[in-house]
Amino acid sequence: MKRRLTGFILTVGLLLLTGCHSTRRGEPITGSLEISDPKIARGRLVFLKNCYQCHPGGEAGLGPALNNKPAPVFLMKTQVRVGLGAMPAFSKEQISPEDLDALMTYVIRLRKADRS
Repeated sequence: MKRRLTGFILTVGLLLLTGCHSTRRGEPITGSLEISDPKIARGRLVFLKNCYQCHPGGEAGLGPALNNKPAPVFLMKTQVRVGLGAMPAFSKEQISPEDLDALMTYVIRLRKADRS
């Protein structure tokens, strides 16, 4: 039990730290975003349905920018499932495990396009 609590506190701390980075409001994504891969295309649809409202194009909006966050995939998945601050939690019924994997692939691709 103590280990789980410590892990949870560490996860929340890391999430808070990743939110303390400058935003890129209004700056275009500099690289091309190739979405011919079906998993990336599926992730893009999941993103547009569930994330775009607060993170338009991966940039800061109501929520922080995602394009410049170096958070590992397991931490991003945890934040999607648990939520944090103003971000709601998304259940497995709202975003299936397969869709969550595709979403992570898309978000990672957004990051890579941002650095190109």
